[in-house]
Amino acid sequence: MTSPENPLPPHDSGSPVDSTLQGPPREALAATHTPPPIVGVGASAGGLEALEGLLRGLPEQPGFAVVVVQHLDPTRKGMLTELLQKVTPLPVVQVEDGMTVVPNRIHVIPPGKDLSVLKGVLYLLEPAGRRGTRLPIDFFLRSLAADQGEHGVGVILSGTGCDGTLGMRALKEHAGLTLAQIPEEAQYPDMPRSVIDAGLADMVMPVHGMGERIRDYLVRKQQIGTRRTGTGDMDQRHALEKIVVLLRARTGHDFADYKTNTLYRRIERRMSLHQLDRLSNYVRFLRDNPQELDLLFKELLIGVTSFFRDPMAWESLQKQVLAPLIRSAPSRGCVLRAWVAGCSTGEEAYSLAIAFREVLEESAPVGRVTLQIFATDLSEHAIERARQGLYPASIVADVSPVRLQHFFQEEAGGYRVNRAVRETVVFATQNLIMDPPFTKLNLVICRNLLIYLNTTLQHKLLPLFHYSLLPGGVLFLGNAESVGGGNELFTALDARAHLFRRAEARVRVADLDFHARPPEPEVETLAQWAGGAPTGSLQSLAEQVLLREFAPPALLVNADGDILYIFGRTGDYLEPATGRANWNIHVMARDGLRQELALLLPRAMREKKVFSQPGIGVGSAERMQLIDLTVYPIEEPQVLSGMLMIVFQVVSPQPAPLPEPRDPKEHKNTRIQEMELALQQTREELRMTREYMQTSQEELRSANEELQSTNEELTTSKEEMQSLNEELQTVNVELQSKVEELTLANSDMKNLLDSTDIATVFLTKDLRIRRFTAPARRIFKLIATDVGRPLSDIVTELEYPDLQHDALEVLQSLSHSIEEIPTRDERWYQVKIMPYRSLDNVIDGVVVTFTDITKAKALENRLRSLQSTPEESGRESGNERARRG
Repeated sequence: MTSPENPLPPHDSGSPVDSTLQGPPREALAATHTPPPIVGVGASAGGLEALEGLLRGLPEQPGFAVVVVQHLDPTRKGMLTELLQKVTPLPVVQVEDGMTVVPNRIHVIPPGKDLSVLKGVLYLLEPAGRRGTRLPIDFFLRSLAADQGEHGVGVILSGTGCDGTLGMRALKEHAGLTLAQIPEEAQYPDMPRSVIDAGLADMVMPVHGMGERIRDYLVRKQQIGTRRTGTGDMDQRHALEKIVVLLRARTGHDFADYKTNTLYRRIERRMSLHQLDRLSNYVRFLRDNPQELDLLFKELLIGVTSFFRDPMAWESLQKQVLAPLIRSAPSRGCVLRAWVAGCSTGEEAYSLAIAFREVLEESAPVGRVTLQIFATDLSEHAIERARQGLYPASIVADVSPVRLQHFFQEEAGGYRVNRAVRETVVFATQNLIMDPPFTKLNLVICRNLLIYLNTTLQHKLLPLFHYSLLPGGVLFLGNAESVGGGNELFTALDARAHLFRRAEARVRVADLDFHARPPEPEVETLAQWAGGAPTGSLQSLAEQVLLREFAPPALLVNADGDILYIFGRTGDYLEPATGRANWNIHVMARDGLRQELALLLPRAMREKKVFSQPGIGVGSAERMQLIDLTVYPIEEPQVLSGMLMIVFQVVSPQPAPLPEPRDPKEHKNTRIQEMELALQQTREELRMTREYMQTSQEELRSANEELQSTNEELTTSKEEMQSLNEELQTVNVELQSKVEELTLANSDMKNLLDSTDIATVFLTKDLRIRRFTAPARRIFKLIATDVGRPLSDIVTELEYPDLQHDALEVLQSLSHSIEEIPTRDERWYQVKIMPYRSLDNVIDGVVVTFTDITKAKALENRLRSLQSTPEESGRESGNERARRG
């Protein structure tokens, strides 16, 4: 095991010349060297700044290789390599076809290429799709996941769209590490937000800290793997069993029959994220942090899925399974049944529905053939996403344009499976190991699930699938799965596509192990009461007897009539409808009840009153039963507010009176009265139906008006946004023009000041230096960083102690000041102080100019000396004549 100071195998950072490409051939390198950990980084718009921040935060010797994949213009020469080299001491190279990945090096994708990796060697490919539909980040990350497995690391940075989401899903499926830039930091947060919303980001953090976190994760992962393969296997197994027990207590699901290596790999990944190196420490962490059990549960349920995974196998399924099923369907119509076990987020279930519709359109059978798909998974979160049927735009890598056009609708930045396909599939949460299976099936799809289960459990599930299928039914498994020891149960239909047909071997129900869930413990029982339990137990038991023996059957429904709870035996009033399972009272009500419920339920909900209808005949003429129907709207408690209670009260039959001789005329009148009463009742029901229809029409009309109003508002908002966008574009053009003018004016001013060779200092109101010209350095000891400092702090050669005073006086009087000032080295300057006026005519400081007048002063002194010489000569001549006289 490596030491903490050098946790990963040491590698030379290398020079810009790739020495590995000049050594042994790639085949030899792949055979003798383990490829280093590879970090795939995806970025798009705004990605340069994020990449620079990421590279600045990398350790000096990270021990892993970085491969950068960015959306680049294929028509321009890439400059990304040169730009990134400026911010990192690590060598940055542009990828060439067949380049071996080197640790402590940054590899950059060239423009107009797709990139893949195989055994640590990078390969360039020509893009397959159009320029607008290319997804180079997804392409590389999926290749990285397949090549590196649990050692792969993916990073998604700033960018628009959702490129990278499917690649991060692939890394997650292979237990790799995934990171996303925090959206608030990204210039364009769409790409990282897509990964985060899909629940695929292990870490969401700023870019500058990613390098250290990745390095710590890989170091910890290496240490954990070394420790697991060493001593202490018994302690490891005991700790693993404790984790399984904690998961079962928290979630109710037993992972004891999952493959040990799979459990270890997922658990070690969570341990690395939390910087834990021992399973025993992770057990304590789970006890102290129960929410980590939920995250580990989600980690264990991550499934490998995508649309039409392994296209060859799906083509074989269409030709060898779906087409024969449709052709053999009876002409009067047929409903085929399929079960997708372990459906994850629904891609395979929808793939089956699409494949069936394609075959149906080609076959055009005489009768109406439909397919009912039951898709189940253990993860409630995955089932909820599957029901929505909304997938990122990056599915274009797996779904052909023809299928996208026919079976998907583009919305919300992605694609939603259209309604006709969604209605084919019923999604439900199910534990395949514990819950009973579906039966009478034509097709069972269970792909990439058995590989996570041990051999014992696989041998228990295969008889279960055999029992679920009809004679001649087909089992569709994943590429790495087979029927194994179940050859007597299934025969190979297409071994390459992993399609197996149900054999005629008989499996008894008693021999099947459904792994039924243990019953939930009762809170209060009679034994507890007899042993001295509180008196509340007796009350609870008595209430149960009353409800069972004396309370009438009843239903709890919502406003739409969906049955939420059933009290007592209601089989005399309800029956399941044929076809798709539907728990709606209007569908399940028996003859005689349906019309009454259609009238009473909306009226009770609308008027908030109790309504009853006595003497309703329910059932067929042979088994007619009279009941009193009562509908109660519920307002209290608040949890049940808005629901309805439907009560069925059986009417005791009255003994039939002895027949009395009646006059035929009187009997006729009685019959007429009964018919008139029935007619009156029918008219009343018709009136109530008409009122209900009118109310519904008014509500629909109101909803339609609101929808039209909303549509008009949206149209107006769209027009306003377009107008605003145009205005912003105009403003942007103007600002660019102003910037160009300002740049030109600054250039002119700089050249003007430089050409005058006049020392000039610009001061603020508080006499701080705002700007100065180069000649001013001959008078003041100025450097570039002195901007903003007070002028009085600067050493000067001028003998001008009143400079500050005169400058303040100019600010107050707004008049200029001119002085001739000498320096210590016998130079002279004319110092002119003037107010600094802005373009708005606001006094915002002073301008001090220093004009060198040393030569003028010297000439002035010389003239003075010349003027004084004749006078002195005249005086000397006079003195001489006086002496002679």
